[in-house]
Amino acid sequence: MEDFAKRFRGRLLVQLCDEEHSSTEGLPESDVKFGATFRNLLATLIEQVDHSSVDPMSDINNVIRKAYEQMSSPGCAASLYWRKLYTDACLSKAYLLISSSPRLPESIGRASIVTLDRAIIISGAPGDGSLELIWDMIKWIQLNVRWKNPVLATCDRVFTIAGEIVGRPLASTGNVMCIQPPSLVAFQKICSQSPLVLKGYVANWPAVDNWGRLQYLYSIAGPGRVVPVEIGDDYRSDEWTQNLLDWKDFICALDPQDSSHTHAGQVLYLAQHDLLKQFPALREDITVPDYVYASPGAPASYPTYRPPSNEDGLVVNVWFGPKGTISPAHTDPFYNCYAQVVGRKTVWLAPPEVSTCMYPYGPSLPGSDDGTIQHPATNTTEPLLSNTSRVDVFPASKEAAQASRYQYSAFWDAVPQKALSVTLEPGDLLFFPPGWWHAMRSEDISFSVSMWY
Repeated sequence: MEDFAKRFRGRLLVQLCDEEHSSTEGLPESDVKFGATFRNLLATLIEQVDHSSVDPMSDINNVIRKAYEQMSSPGCAASLYWRKLYTDACLSKAYLLISSSPRLPESIGRASIVTLDRAIIISGAPGDGSLELIWDMIKWIQLNVRWKNPVLATCDRVFTIAGEIVGRPLASTGNVMCIQPPSLVAFQKICSQSPLVLKGYVANWPAVDNWGRLQYLYSIAGPGRVVPVEIGDDYRSDEWTQNLLDWKDFICALDPQDSSHTHAGQVLYLAQHDLLKQFPALREDITVPDYVYASPGAPASYPTYRPPSNEDGLVVNVWFGPKGTISPAHTDPFYNCYAQVVGRKTVWLAPPEVSTCMYPYGPSLPGSDDGTIQHPATNTTEPLLSNTSRVDVFPASKEAAQASRYQYSAFWDAVPQKALSVTLEPGDLLFFPPGWWHAMRSEDISFSVSMWY
């Protein structure tokens, strides 16, 4: 693929020579040499015009595997180094797959796009120009592959609100305060104290109209894309797992009128993922509210608050899944600006002061023999801030509620009286302070955007 090589060879070589995002501080000399040797090999291969006589894929896959293991290990030294190496290896793999192929069959196109998507999903594609290079390479591949099924068969489908009345959760007695949009000064004072809702505040976002349409969601991504999806209705369950799924398959699986997909009977949830980075066209459909930049400071109930450490001090994620999807009660260390875009979602909230009654998963590390309950939901990065509760604040039945009252009596005796709830409609905006316990339940097919700040 001569045109592909001409377009991207120079830009890829620049990435391989980018040392700014490859800090080696804290790395053993053998790892530094490992990365340098690999990059030199890749640069030599990429500068060659003919790749047909060379098959470096085994070496590239080994580097991808090692970089992933290193950057995923607890307390990883030089995480940015390994993330950048992972990204460079994925870019090089996709480049060599395309440029060494005399034709561009769908299988090669898909394999290359999946490799590039992995660089965004798994490593975040650090490095100046890395993300833009990935976007451009994917776009070129999509335009030049002859796809067997380039359009959606259900292109006219729109996700709609079911219309059932939603009752108050058993685990709450109060309502979240709904107010008119305040001034920035007033917002700083109010938001640091308790949750609040601005009804319809983001109703004019293009996302509110666009993100419920299957054809739109498919068209902004194009064919061959994959996304990280949770499989299972509760991440505390032993049956819960994660996998990369084809974007087209995922959005079609959410269509209640389509029972032909391969994931029938499974709960699929795209949760806490920066989809706007992966599909940048979606970013044009939202506007980050000015309130997010109000710098409210640490609330009295959570004095250890610090804003996100990235350059923007802002972390944007999406949450997209079917009716009935539940996020168990947990805490986050940031202020949360939560926009409901498609469908309805019920949110349960309780202040940090109830933490002693929340029955969080224990902080002991795997292998401990002290009898503490250990679970994948345990917070091992900050063991003293175990942030997920064992209590189901949305019990599935009367029997489940009765069992919960018996097993977690301290919660049911003390927490509901202090807990709040609200059912968000499309266009509503919810704010709540760091450290507040919160749980979510989708009342329809639901698409939400969280902005941690």
